[in-house]
Amino acid sequence: METVLITGAAGGIGGRMRQLLKGVYPRLILSDRETPKNLTNEEEFIAADLADMAAMTNLLQGVDGVLHLGGQAMEASWDIIHQANIVGCHNLFEAARINGTRRVVFASSNHAIGFYPRHARIGVDHKVRPDSLYGVSKAFGEAVGSYYADNFGLGVMAIRIGNIDDHPVDERRLSIWISPRDLTQLVRIGLEHPDLVYEVVWGISDNARSWWDNEAARRLGYRPQDKAEDHRDHALAAETGRAPNSVGDYYQGGDICAEGYSGRPIPEES
Repeated sequence: METVLITGAAGGIGGRMRQLLKGVYPRLILSDRETPKNLTNEEEFIAADLADMAAMTNLLQGVDGVLHLGGQAMEASWDIIHQANIVGCHNLFEAARINGTRRVVFASSNHAIGFYPRHARIGVDHKVRPDSLYGVSKAFGEAVGSYYADNFGLGVMAIRIGNIDDHPVDERRLSIWISPRDLTQLVRIGLEHPDLVYEVVWGISDNARSWWDNEAARRLGYRPQDKAEDHRDHALAAETGRAPNSVGDYYQGGDICAEGYSGRPIPEES
């Protein structure tokens, strides 16, 4: 990897990754629709809209690997999700194909499987169960990545990110948290592993309460350095006074599952 591109560089995760990957690769390009805050003269930034195919094709010229964080980062109307996360995601992969880019690390999300109950332990081969339009778009991105890997030979890793933060901030995040340095490790595996074809992995640290089997990541050499339980007391203290949510507390996706929910009744024992 000589030249690596980070899309969504103005976002929260993008801001962390631009710092943690600085100096790792000879050339690091940052891109977003908006200029990142605190951009330095040493950083290379190119403004581009994911929905603009010509702009994406130009952006990926000479790029060896992409960390694709760009797009709509939360639930929104279908028009917004469609442009940013459906059209934009396809444009990114197509631009990678056109330019001969070797690797794409796609930031997927736990919301692609959010309608699994919390008592279920699942692996990456379980079917997707999106909990939102945002989750639907992430499942689409995984499928597009698989297609470009099988049909065009692009190396792709989809990381189903749980929650990245300095520490887990509540009980749910004790199960899904990933530290910035552990996510950086996964990203580098996705960009650098010599045998990668297409993989889906969970973006989590070494979490004793995890609902997810991360054997695929371990097989690729992932060895998380951080543990959610080290922050247990802080996370559980945040639950004091929190109003229960029968739907959000039952499903792995959390409160987003309760937005407009009219599905099956939640079991009383939950």
